[in-house]
Amino acid sequence: MASKDYYGTLGVSRDADDEAMKKAYRKLALKYHPDRNPDDKEAERKFKEASEAYAVLSDQQKRAQYDQFGHVEGMGEGMGGFDFGTFGGFGDIFGDIFSDFFGGTSRAGGRRGVQRGADLQYNMEISFDQAAFGHTTEVDIPMLSTCDQCGGIGAKSSRDVEVCPVCQGTGQQRIQQGFFTVATTCTRCRGSGKFIHSPCPKCHGAGRVREHRKLRVNVPAGVDTGARLKLSGEGEDGVGGGRSGDLYISITVKPHPYFHREGTDLYCEVPISFVDAALGTVILVPTLEGKVELKIPSGTQSGRTFRMRGKGIASLRGSSRGEQFVRVIVEIPTDITGPQRELLQKFASLEAEADRRAHYPLMDKFTQRIRDLFG
Repeated sequence: MASKDYYGTLGVSRDADDEAMKKAYRKLALKYHPDRNPDDKEAERKFKEASEAYAVLSDQQKRAQYDQFGHVEGMGEGMGGFDFGTFGGFGDIFGDIFSDFFGGTSRAGGRRGVQRGADLQYNMEISFDQAAFGHTTEVDIPMLSTCDQCGGIGAKSSRDVEVCPVCQGTGQQRIQQGFFTVATTCTRCRGSGKFIHSPCPKCHGAGRVREHRKLRVNVPAGVDTGARLKLSGEGEDGVGGGRSGDLYISITVKPHPYFHREGTDLYCEVPISFVDAALGTVILVPTLEGKVELKIPSGTQSGRTFRMRGKGIASLRGSSRGEQFVRVIVEIPTDITGPQRELLQKFASLEAEADRRAHYPLMDKFTQRIRDLFG
């Protein structure tokens, strides 16, 4: 008997990954499915060949054996008359195919009627100071909560709830399609496994109602824009006893009019007069806790940066704080009086050439570079 080319049957290369093979098989299964091609023996044959090829290549052990030794008789047996919903990846594929055919689904969502509540996200904007020192606030979150009238059962009373007569409480129906069986969510109870005779008048049988819940949120000191706080179990309530989802608080920090932040360090700029820069002085610098004194030594150049230890932002990973860096900008007066001009001219006349080189190192260095460059 000639060796079967499973890769050729699916139309994939020999190095195709699982996703590529799954996609190729699903395409062929949809095309040659017996229900889409009634009384077409050729289509049925191709459908079985594609199913056999996928059964082998989707199994790592069988694929390795096939790649090494080629087709072995009986390797792909078992492709007719079994329940695809319980065989490897076929449950997912045939669930998709069944959905395409009949608008259904192949899954009942795990334990019957039990569903985890959805996670929620809340966007919170806080001030720069609130981010630096921490902040406690109350938020109002719209969510689905367990109905307090029926306790989440969805019925007027427990006597109004019975096992679904269609699926017998499993939440699933098994439907025969051609020569295979597909498991799909029960159309009567929608996967809950129960049937309600008299729905709860408040939640109308859903077991949950939409309401607003007020929560207290503690924002830790040191958070920054992009941080996300997780409040476990504060999302939407689950269904049928399923656990609640989580609430995520996404933080946005408003910009500060004076500081800018890099990690836990703060940066700011302070203008000083050229007289204070030349003679030295003490200035008041704002910090997060208030104003503090900063000594400016004589001869300070514009752009010089001073470090103030422990005046930055608290670290989220410990008790330490960052630094505050103060950059001074020497400001030249835009308008001077006659007497001021005379004093400045007298100051300039007192400076000898040697003094210039000693007192203005940047100017001296620049002049020397120009001489070296142009001679």
